[in-house]
Amino acid sequence: MAAFTSHSFPRTTLVKSSPTPTHSSSSYRVKMSSSSGQALPPLPENRVVLGCGAVSVDFLAAVASYPKPDDKIRSTSAKVQGGGNAGNALTCAARLGLHPRLISKVADDSQGKGLLDELEADGVDSSFIVVSKGGNSPFTYIIVDDETKTRTCIHTPGYPPMIPDDLTNSKLLASLDGAKLVYFDGRLHETALVVAQEATRRGIPILIDAERKREGLDDLLSLSSYVICSKKFPQAWTDASSVPSALVSMLLKLPNIKFVIVTLGEDGCVMLERCVSENVQSEEVDIDDLLEILKQKKDTNTTIPICISSSVAKLCAKGIGTVSGRLLLGTAEKIPPSELVDTTGAGDAFIGAAVYAICANMPTEKMLPFAAQVAAIGCRALGARTGLPHRSNPQLMPFLQ
Repeated sequence: MAAFTSHSFPRTTLVKSSPTPTHSSSSYRVKMSSSSGQALPPLPENRVVLGCGAVSVDFLAAVASYPKPDDKIRSTSAKVQGGGNAGNALTCAARLGLHPRLISKVADDSQGKGLLDELEADGVDSSFIVVSKGGNSPFTYIIVDDETKTRTCIHTPGYPPMIPDDLTNSKLLASLDGAKLVYFDGRLHETALVVAQEATRRGIPILIDAERKREGLDDLLSLSSYVICSKKFPQAWTDASSVPSALVSMLLKLPNIKFVIVTLGEDGCVMLERCVSENVQSEEVDIDDLLEILKQKKDTNTTIPICISSSVAKLCAKGIGTVSGRLLLGTAEKIPPSELVDTTGAGDAFIGAAVYAICANMPTEKMLPFAAQVAAIGCRALGARTGLPHRSNPQLMPFLQ
């Protein structure tokens, strides 16, 4: 994807991704080959996934260091492209070979048209996105600090907001037809709940991106099969004293959850996977102590993502309770400072890769390193979508085999 290099942001221009092969083309029906010549494994049998959530226009400006009040500075680089959690995650899933559909809302302005064009170019079905007459499409100003490698986001919601009546019953049913998985980013909560309830009636599993506490999120969580959280969410939602204890609390409060993952940036991620097997050792294991044991097993010399897993056990959180399951510690790639450009959308990339892994029935101990690698590749370019890898990327080959 070519970078937008002007220091002023045109109102109507979006940087479009290079079109990916049409999903119905023969190149997706047979084993594709990476540039290294190795044959890729077959794609998942059912590649249709549905997402419901945010899309926006991202106005990105990289600066040498974050400005002080009243400063006037110049950007070192700039870009205008599509963003939003759901839009980013499904773009990632599409580049990995899935057939994503997206429920969202934009206005009939030039920015909304650009968003739709960019999604379609990447293989995301935008036919379920509502286009309002008048109003404005959502947009976000993003300041990327080259010095600290952080990003600051200022979001302006779209208007008019999406309501359940925007999605006709026929569109709702069509969007879910044949879907393997439904993903929600926690936005558009009233519409999302209608979609989630219908998905539940059809027995379609649900994945929730729990970035932070939001209106209506609890209703979605109660219907979900999988949850991927930001670093602060588990403790904020449960009031537990530690992240591992919070994960136990979440599985106890949400009995339908198969696993919950908390992403920790450069520190990787932690997953608690429920186990319903009756062949679990009788002795309880303190989950905080167990995480420390897993951390001690990390090979500090390894730069690529790996996963360290406990055996199935009765995992206890003091003052909370006990669940039967496995605790898994995933590491992140150690990106050389000279290669790290922008962490915008890294969590969305991780989720997009997890969506692929679930559709591919990938074991969880393989899913965590795969998702971490996809996210790390994306951090090497400005913007949430610029660096998202395609399935044929040679760096993904070891994780897909």
